[in-house]
Amino acid sequence: MSHNSFGHLFRFTTWGESHGPAIGAVVDGCPPGLELNEGLIQPFLDARRPGQSKFTTQRQEPDAVRILSGVFEGRTTGTPISLMIENVDQRSKDYSEVAQAYRPGHADYAYDAKYGLRDYRGGGRSSARETASRVAAGAVARLVLPEVTIRAWVAEIGGDAIDPANFDAAEIARNPFFCPDAKAAARWEKLVDDARLAGSSLGAVVACEATGVPAGWGAPLYGKLDADLAAAMMGINAVKGVEIGDGFAAARLSGETNADPMRPGATGPEFLANHAGGIAGGISTGQPVAVRLAFKPTSSILTPVETIDRAGAATQIRTKGRHDPCVGIRGVPVVEAMMALVLADHKLRHKAQCG
Repeated sequence: MSHNSFGHLFRFTTWGESHGPAIGAVVDGCPPGLELNEGLIQPFLDARRPGQSKFTTQRQEPDAVRILSGVFEGRTTGTPISLMIENVDQRSKDYSEVAQAYRPGHADYAYDAKYGLRDYRGGGRSSARETASRVAAGAVARLVLPEVTIRAWVAEIGGDAIDPANFDAAEIARNPFFCPDAKAAARWEKLVDDARLAGSSLGAVVACEATGVPAGWGAPLYGKLDADLAAAMMGINAVKGVEIGDGFAAARLSGETNADPMRPGATGPEFLANHAGGIAGGISTGQPVAVRLAFKPTSSILTPVETIDRAGAATQIRTKGRHDPCVGIRGVPVVEAMMALVLADHKLRHKAQCG
């Protein structure tokens, strides 16, 4: 039984482990004739790459991607596109204690309970290292979506949120937090550094918006665009909550407040609000598609935590190695990739049914 693939017409499968020789993805269903080379994928991997500031893990991985198949003379052929990223900076010795005891908050015990064995080196398949494969696949998905612009940012770290009045899209690329609020980014430097120096971690909220999505993508009931987006985002490591549009805040609104009023526009309906996040009845409305994700604090911390070993005996564990003090920061490129992968799939599904 395989659970390593996602999508229908535009489908991708990831493979590899955190401390194996390589990780990668196979993208199937990509239309032929699209320009593709490693240089078009690499910038997205560079945005997710570890070791770029003291606010992320210091594992030094170049994350250089290689295209092994599916491209001829610089264009996609319509056949499976195989992408490979070598692992070059593994330190498996950092996980010697993890081999005998379970790390609370990690997938250690759950994997052992399911499979009867686990790769304890950095979590193996459950490591966030796997998300590099999704980012590579997402770069291919973006080729299918020239009409769509996808942008994600960190909206909150450790309970400290940005001020929407200070939102500056250009600021996202100017600081190591993918933060659109320069004042919040300055505060977060101390917040995240204090957590790092204390051997602790912080959670984060990441927001993502896709503009240019036309009305009509998605399908009723069991093919809903928002359902697939929720599944894609919940599948990202450390994500514990997903909201579409206003999400949980909508439960505190009245019907008239939560409505997205429409009036005639020059090229179609003009919406006066977007509480629904650009999706109604599982189908895109033409408004920006908006999601928010809650990332839990990184489970790998230096503070000793109560746990049990594989024999069931009580013990304590502190997780050594190189870890992100706030995993949500490097989650931003992953969120963008999953948005692109879902939208590319739904675009092709819409064309297949409606022409």
